[in-house]
Amino acid sequence: MTRPNPKKPRAGVLTVISLLMIGSAAIRLGLEAGPALARTANAPDVPANEPVAEGTTPADLQQLLTALLQRKEDLDRREAALMDKEKAQEIAQQAIEARMTALQEAEASLRETLSIADKAAETDLTRLTDVYQNMKPKDAAALFENMDPVFAAGFLSRMPPDAAAGVMAGLSPEAAYTISVVMAGRNALVPEE
Repeated sequence: MTRPNPKKPRAGVLTVISLLMIGSAAIRLGLEAGPALARTANAPDVPANEPVAEGTTPADLQQLLTALLQRKEDLDRREAALMDKEKAQEIAQQAIEARMTALQEAEASLRETLSIADKAAETDLTRLTDVYQNMKPKDAAALFENMDPVFAAGFLSRMPPDAAAGVMAGLSPEAAYTISVVMAGRNALVPEE
């Protein structure tokens, strides 16, 4: 008895299976394609001026196609215009941001300058106040007598109480009263809490 070689493929079986599959496909094609071909062969030719759909002629379709193409061109133009506007807005936004940054830097620089100026003014006022309080009270009183009462009140409020009292004692009663009213009313309108 001869045993089949397991390593050797059986070509006969594969050939039969392939032929069966090809035959099945041919039968299917014949059964399904036949009626479709018969319908096409029996269908009347549609003349160029006959309606393709109810109430529609090829000329109507051409007009519709032309209108759709025109609409597409209009939409493309609008899209391009919108893109141009967006680019312009981006450029404007970048310019605004650059200007805002420059303004913020200028504001910071101005604050620094004002701070330096305020410190310098404060230093000058402190020195001048020291000069007035180190003067003899009688000599300082003669200067304060001729000063604007608001200005004089500012210096006197910065002096130690004993030095301010010596200057006030040397002033005329009218000048001393006016300066006292200014000093007393200076913080009258400030809220207490």
